[in-house]
Amino acid sequence: MSKTKIITVLLLRIFLFVFSFLSLSLLLNSSLSQVGRWWAIVCSVCNLITLFVIFKLTRSQNITYKQLINYHQYQSSYRAILIGVIVILVIGMGGMFFAGYIVYGEFPYLAKDLIEPLPVWLAILNIFILPLSTTLAEDGLYLGIGVNQLSNRWIGLLIPALLYALQHSFIPLYFDMYYMLYRFLSFLPLTLLICLWYQKNHNPVPIMVGHFIINLATVVQILIMSSNPEIFYSLVILV
Repeated sequence: MSKTKIITVLLLRIFLFVFSFLSLSLLLNSSLSQVGRWWAIVCSVCNLITLFVIFKLTRSQNITYKQLINYHQYQSSYRAILIGVIVILVIGMGGMFFAGYIVYGEFPYLAKDLIEPLPVWLAILNIFILPLSTTLAEDGLYLGIGVNQLSNRWIGLLIPALLYALQHSFIPLYFDMYYMLYRFLSFLPLTLLICLWYQKNHNPVPIMVGHFIINLATVVQILIMSSNPEIFYSLVILV
């Protein structure tokens, strides 16, 4: 693919999120802040659309998804996977804390509106959809297509990493520059690390396992909030 086409594809999720939240707001005749609670469901739908696009592109290039991300069985030791998970969790949480301090002057800061209650059946269903689909969609897009197929070393690192972080500014969609900056800065250290790590090692397994665990922790929190808010708030206080 040409550089222009690759960058256009990398912008896909930003357009999907903006379109989805605006459409949902119009359809439900609700404000963006009201439809924001559905962000995890919107994300799952956008993941499936992203995966459809990725598989169409891999078919056009006569490669499989595994070839796209350079997956090889037995490529990673358990030690490498464990290190990857720990690093991703630490950098991921640290990025959120420091972004909150930079933007809001509060440390530690976490955007509590991201853990909003959903109908319990939807929260349960999304445990089986969001963690895996997000991991496959985002890493397939930004690593497999972005890092792998942008030939210039610095362009292949910076553009996927920046767009990987930027997409989070639109999940959920609030036209609040402080909030959007907070979301971008929260993920930028992690996406830079992930893209650099992948560019050097071409091993997606530790990244994808760590990514999956972060996503799983998020949907579990949403399920707890949806089924028993008292337990969720007690856990937050303990933390």
